[in-house]
Amino acid sequence: MKLGIVGLPNVGKSTLFNSLTKAGAESANYPFCTIDPNVGMVAVPDERLKLLGDMYQSKKVTPAVIEFVDIAGLVKGASKGEGLGNQFLSNIREVDAIVHVVRCFEDENVVHVDGSIDPVRDIETINLELIFSDIEILERRIAKTSKGARMDKTLAKELGLLERIKTYLEEGKLARSFETEDEDEQGWLASYNLLTDKPVIFAANVAEEDLAEDGAGNSMVEAVRSFAAENGSEVFLICAQIEQEIAELDEEEKAMFLEDLGLKESGLEKLIRASYHILGLHSFLTAGEDETRAWTIRRGTKAPQAAGKIHTDFERGFIKAEVVNYKDLLEQGSLAAAREKGLVGMEGKEYVVKDGDVILFRFNV
Repeated sequence: MKLGIVGLPNVGKSTLFNSLTKAGAESANYPFCTIDPNVGMVAVPDERLKLLGDMYQSKKVTPAVIEFVDIAGLVKGASKGEGLGNQFLSNIREVDAIVHVVRCFEDENVVHVDGSIDPVRDIETINLELIFSDIEILERRIAKTSKGARMDKTLAKELGLLERIKTYLEEGKLARSFETEDEDEQGWLASYNLLTDKPVIFAANVAEEDLAEDGAGNSMVEAVRSFAAENGSEVFLICAQIEQEIAELDEEEKAMFLEDLGLKESGLEKLIRASYHILGLHSFLTAGEDETRAWTIRRGTKAPQAAGKIHTDFERGFIKAEVVNYKDLLEQGSLAAAREKGLVGMEGKEYVVKDGDVILFRFNV
């Protein structure tokens, strides 16, 4: 999974990126300190892996991984070259979802590019830049498709779609609320990789005192939640400064620190939960002496396609999947014991893989 982090300058974007990835992106109180897109890899915390790894005494335990791409703070006119311009937007065209960091705290020591704090205005500023960037992509595609559209019915149909989407965006709407008419249009729209077609998770960056109360009484947080609800987006609260402190602690210290703050989970854990939910993802597991590993798949994925995540040969030569729930496996202490209790199922090609399934694939090529 790949997530792109966007936001205006000085909203806590790079501080958040640093804390999530410990990648050390420069963070300073002035716009455009992130000159190159920063990329960081983060392991998805998963207690199931550790428990299974210990049980099998695995030589290697491999978690699922999220890649974060942090780009320079966008300002009004970024799509037309203002600030550092549109060059950075191309760096997030390939991401699965966008994490939009929004400032929901007052601090006179941290300047705001627009001179005041208004999270919904800030969201709309960024959305406008993403819309302009997408229109530019569509215009190029229209110019290219127009050439063959007179002689080709398929291209003519696609040209009609491109023009409809462009008009829709020009009205200030986002591509993810655009309704396609059939599977062809659905496929074409997905292939354009439009920024405004991507799912969005809002990270409401709050002061420390708002964290434990989950933003209760913070009108800025409420405004972001309302906006997100209307636009089918996720929201989670974060204090980027606190996350940076958490990033320096070991697991035991982190647990104590969170408890002292009255929190159950870190911002990273909230973000991972929100991103898995909005993208419709979950994980199945493979376990053994050599390696215990988590594999991220879309909900609804059937056994052969899940096997294909491990290796294309597994999907091509799929025979059966030996499936046990991780809790049952841990309780019984071994796959053999789970088999004896009738807790292991032999599943075929139509089996839909569930979150927490531990699977041994049988295949032949």
